[in-house]
Amino acid sequence: MQQVVVVIGVGGMGREIARRIGPGRHVLIADFSAEVLESATRQLESDGYQVTAQPVDVSSRESVAALARRAMELGTVRSVVHTAGLSPVQAPIEAILRVDLLGVALVLEEFAGVVAPGGAGVVISSMAGYGYPGLSSAEALQLATTPADQLLALEIANADNFPAPALAYAFAKRANQLRVQSASTSWGAKDARINSISPGVIATAMGQAELDGEHGAIMRTMIESSNAKSVGTAADIAAAAEFLLGPAASFISGIDLLVDGGVIAAAMTGNINAVSEVG
Repeated sequence: MQQVVVVIGVGGMGREIARRIGPGRHVLIADFSAEVLESATRQLESDGYQVTAQPVDVSSRESVAALARRAMELGTVRSVVHTAGLSPVQAPIEAILRVDLLGVALVLEEFAGVVAPGGAGVVISSMAGYGYPGLSSAEALQLATTPADQLLALEIANADNFPAPALAYAFAKRANQLRVQSASTSWGAKDARINSISPGVIATAMGQAELDGEHGAIMRTMIESSNAKSVGTAADIAAAAEFLLGPAASFISGIDLLVDGGVIAAAMTGNINAVSEVG
């Protein structure tokens, strides 16, 4: 039976990850945007990849479940990569919570049921999650373990708690990291692994929009103070995803891999003091 790679969200990072891990496998790509999905399908097929495309709304359990069923119909689900998300410059608070918080939780739950033994998944979070103001241990546990369908009903997830989209985004991304930790157990019951990656500022359309937004000056200061002193590339994230999905990472599950060029390291050691304001 053929091996299947699922990539949810095929913008800059998702498309590069599909290219990196897709050779010799059936690539199932999904996106909310019909235009993005059509473009990715056309490009990947022209480069010789075997591709199936399916629209998905990650904030809908029915839509995510349909995608999971389709993946299983195509073959052995070996790799699942979730990159879909909305940034603070793209959407209001409520939409960010639905897509970036609920959407990740639904994908983790639905694909835990179809991933093959020995398979692995990666969720794209963000370095912004490291800058979210401290959660209590009880709040962290709630975010990690509350069933997806009840997440948005939590008091700590109430949209009124967030004065700006950037704070809701950081909250959702911190929750992603916590939910991946928790999901490591349920995925482990299937002999599968799950991890997250927290990119820094990446040279994609979304990343450029953030640099051009209201927090752009802060972000540039952070980049200039970092080890790399530059933005990252989609290829940097694809390389990290390939490692976490592959056999070299077989003893790694439930962790978050920070791929930010050293921005958070600089912030945490006092070289810059702007991380909590990043969106």
